[in-house]
Amino acid sequence: MLNKAKTLKGYELNSLDGEIGKVQEFYFDDQHWAIRYLVAETGNWLTDRQVLISPHALGAVMKEEQQIAIDLTKKQLEDSPSLDSDKPVSRQFEEAYYEYFGWPMYWAGPYIWGLYPYIARKREEGEESTQGEKAWDPHLRSTHDVSGHHIQAADGEIGHVEDFIIDDETWAIRYLIIDTKNWWPGKKVLVSPQWIERVSWSESKIFVNLSSETIKQSPEYTEESLLTRDYETGLHRHYDRQGYWVDEPVDKMHSR
Repeated sequence: MLNKAKTLKGYELNSLDGEIGKVQEFYFDDQHWAIRYLVAETGNWLTDRQVLISPHALGAVMKEEQQIAIDLTKKQLEDSPSLDSDKPVSRQFEEAYYEYFGWPMYWAGPYIWGLYPYIARKREEGEESTQGEKAWDPHLRSTHDVSGHHIQAADGEIGHVEDFIIDDETWAIRYLIIDTKNWWPGKKVLVSPQWIERVSWSESKIFVNLSSETIKQSPEYTEESLLTRDYETGLHRHYDRQGYWVDEPVDKMHSR
């Protein structure tokens, strides 16, 4: 199911033995544009540290109840590697974090989840040799911090990032919601990360190799829009791009 990041913000997080807090924001990487951690707002519990939860531990997203199930206990989270609230996520922390939980490291292979194009659930799945596989160095970004970044079309600026649309099966970011109100009053459009040419994080600017007119004529996105496969197909057809679902393998490990 596709959900807006800002919609998920505030959802209650339920561990195996009780509520642990609420969704605060997400960290994603700037290569695969996949969610790597959910950041939990834990109130008075586990203060002075960031409580990060990998999609490996995320269960069902229950929209009606505004809840997300976490397949961990409070004790597991409490004993997990600690990250200061004012510190960025380092490789050293990530290695300790993934080793603690026994999950395969997502940067240890060519796919969105390392050696796998889906979230591997069992420890032994991550224990295959990574020899010959190219590892990469992820740079994590916050959905909160990137909201507001400007979008640069091939022939000029066209708007800014308002939100992100996340696939809660694969935890990939499927679209950026672009607010174009300074150019075309009231209109919002969707842009896939697959259409991004490059990002200048220092300039807070995202470049897409699309003309402003093509973007302007794309199917409008509204708060009432239903992100059905028909809507997505029309969007990709407008841009003459293949849908992400065509070649993407089915995640059999993450069925709900």
